[in-house]
Amino acid sequence: MMRQYELVERVRRYNPQTDEALLDRAYVYAMKAHGTQLRASGDPYFSHPLEVAAILTELKLDDATIIAALLHDTIEDTGATKAEIERLFGSQIAQLVEGLTKIKKLDLVSKQAKQAENLRKLLLAIADDVRVLLVKLADRLHNMRTLKYVPQEKRDRVAQETLDIYAPLAARMGMQEMREELEDLAFRQLSPEAYGSITGRVTELRERNGPLVQEIERELTEELARRDMKAEVKGREKKPHSIWGKMERKAIGFEQLSDIYGFRVIVGSVEECYRALGVVHTKWRTVPGRFKDYISSPKPNDYRSLHTTVIGPRRQRVELQIRTRDMDEIAEYGIAAHALYKDDTGAPGVMLSNESRAYAWLRKTIENLAQGLSPEEFLEHTKLELFHDQVFCFTPKGRLIALPRKATPIDFAYAVHTDIGNTAVGCKINGTIAPLVSELKNGDEVEIITSKAQTPPGAWETIAVTGKARAAVRRATRTAVRAQYAGLGRKIAERAFARAGKAFSEESVAKGMPRLARTAVEDVFAAVGRGEIKTDDLIRAVYPEWTAQRPEDRATGGNKAPQGEGWFELKRGHNLKFKIPDGAQEGYASAIPIRGINSDLPVRFAPEGGAVPGDRIVGILAPGEGITIYPIQSQALQHFEDAPERWLDVRWDVDELSDGRFPARILVTAVNEPGTLGQVATIIGERNGNIAGINMRSRSPDFTELVIDLEVFDLRHLNGILADLRARPVISSVERVNG
Repeated sequence: MMRQYELVERVRRYNPQTDEALLDRAYVYAMKAHGTQLRASGDPYFSHPLEVAAILTELKLDDATIIAALLHDTIEDTGATKAEIERLFGSQIAQLVEGLTKIKKLDLVSKQAKQAENLRKLLLAIADDVRVLLVKLADRLHNMRTLKYVPQEKRDRVAQETLDIYAPLAARMGMQEMREELEDLAFRQLSPEAYGSITGRVTELRERNGPLVQEIERELTEELARRDMKAEVKGREKKPHSIWGKMERKAIGFEQLSDIYGFRVIVGSVEECYRALGVVHTKWRTVPGRFKDYISSPKPNDYRSLHTTVIGPRRQRVELQIRTRDMDEIAEYGIAAHALYKDDTGAPGVMLSNESRAYAWLRKTIENLAQGLSPEEFLEHTKLELFHDQVFCFTPKGRLIALPRKATPIDFAYAVHTDIGNTAVGCKINGTIAPLVSELKNGDEVEIITSKAQTPPGAWETIAVTGKARAAVRRATRTAVRAQYAGLGRKIAERAFARAGKAFSEESVAKGMPRLARTAVEDVFAAVGRGEIKTDDLIRAVYPEWTAQRPEDRATGGNKAPQGEGWFELKRGHNLKFKIPDGAQEGYASAIPIRGINSDLPVRFAPEGGAVPGDRIVGILAPGEGITIYPIQSQALQHFEDAPERWLDVRWDVDELSDGRFPARILVTAVNEPGTLGQVATIIGERNGNIAGINMRSRSPDFTELVIDLEVFDLRHLNGILADLRARPVISSVERVNG
């Protein structure tokens, strides 16, 4: 715990005129008032106000604010009174402590009307003297640092309140450093898995890149020095919450982020800011659309800086913020940078409100209180101003729904309830029918139209902005795909049992589940549909005494069908061979016997992906045209779900020693740099693959997508090529494409 003289010394470093006697008196008074009280951690309670005061000394705040921090819990938690504090420390400090007492137990995560009233009290308290907010933010920061000692249910509530109210307030006051720490601490509590994943990936990246940050700092400093400019360059990694937020906003993975590092260039004057910008843009290639001038057009919270992004050393995308030292202080400390002024006696005085645009915003917000707004209206007006990087919309019943920018009614529906999102078929925005892909604006009233027959399309995952909506769509899509596989597997199983002359029922399949390592009948059918369980194995699981009655098939690898049973097989020459049994009737088609069709039909592979030996395949019959072969995982098969009579159960008849090639398509995302295409082609060639076609498209300045049509021997050959491609550093991702 910090000693009395250590606190005084901290203040004296930035304020030599500090009233040491007053600080000493406040230290002793608070320590005696809290006496033997303990925190949840077991530490003396006085350690908390002392740490809050220490945080405020880092912001270089005046004596009154430091003393108010030491005393901020005395009226609420001890026998101290406002009158006593006013007598000992003066009216200004007493008013600050009273303001902090009023807002100590406000529940800002509650029902709408109560939340609005509590937020109103908070803003009224800090409007009289913004130092109340500074102490409250420091109080919340220390509580978040020690959150692990409080009960779990309270942790989540405090963390959510921090993320919803206090971090945005810190941002609105321009206090970025405090905002970032509050966000990260809350993020770690509310999403521990995501936090751990991000920090782990950042650590891996740091170890892989080595001294990259130092290299960029040195190169920037030397380049500016060559132009007679003295600059301080500071590099840092982005915080986990910031990284996670960007991944959610852009719906991208960690690997696709190219601006994990940010650098600040601190120069001596505004003129040098623009000169440094010219040097940077001359030296390195800029990323289009990433330049912003907040010096000529400051943010509402007084933030001023030049922002640009360039492709710097090692082709690393580098975010730069160029500003003066005064601008840097305001960027870090926000309104606290305006905290002191000297009165006629040279002593620290009260806040200079007219120096801060952020404080002007606070005053404007308080003016809304005088307009007689209802709690709900006040909450709407305040939050629309406070959370400027969010969109606040309303249900028809007035419930407030907070969403990220560019959110759609799809995000809104899932924010209300997952079932609402899964059954959404349309929406009304402000009473007017609108598409579900519309971009929502602040204040929109959104009504979701639902239907129990609806299931969310998979394309919604690319449209949704929030992680909750995208995750729900993915789950629903997986469920729908599983149902499709189960339906297909059931048909395949029925036909297989019929061929074997065995009775088929769900009850009989259920008895065989232990032998198939499945716990549900639907899981068995889905596995059959995906090709994970062979029909022969399924029949044996149900009828252990059963054996296949086709010895000639086993002699040829199980690919040929016996004479007279209507089996057909896919040959190397791309012709489908089959036998028509005697007595065939017109108009009947099945997975095995084919009736009413000529004996030789043209066969082709599916466009946009083809199929290779090793894939489980399905034939789709097109009358008068022939048969198209699809791998079972092809999305194109969805178009034929309503025509089961066109589905044919075909199988490969390929000699393992054959040198015939089959079509496959892959999608490669690679670093956009010279030689990348050559490396991709070399890998494919070394694996004895053949490139039949290639299409390149630039997805961003840093990455290129390659759609490559290959010719390979079989699935094992294709997987070997994919594995070799994934092992190359220039390859970001590679996947097979079907349909």
